[in-house]
Amino acid sequence: MEPKSWRDRVRDEDELLAQLNQAASESASRRAEALRDGVAELGSVAEVARALGKSWQAIDQAIKRDQRKKAPKPDATTE
Repeated sequence: MEPKSWRDRVRDEDELLAQLNQAASESASRRAEALRDGVAELGSVAEVARALGKSWQAIDQAIKRDQRKKAPKPDATTE
C-alpha cells in the first residue's frame, strides 16, 4: 500500500482541525450557558467564580464571549 502524499495528509489534518474547532466552539457555548445558569442560581458572577475556584473575570469573559458570538452582526440585514 502506498503511503498518503503530504498534500493528502495536510488536507486530512485540516479537516480534523476544523472538526475540533467546531467541537470546542460548541463546548464553549454549552459552558457559557451553564455559567449563566449558575449566575441565575447564585445571584452574581462573583459567587459563581467563588464556587468554581476561578476568577470572576474568567467567568465574565466566558459569558460575554458567548454573547458576542451569538449577537447579530451589525451589517446583517433582517428580511
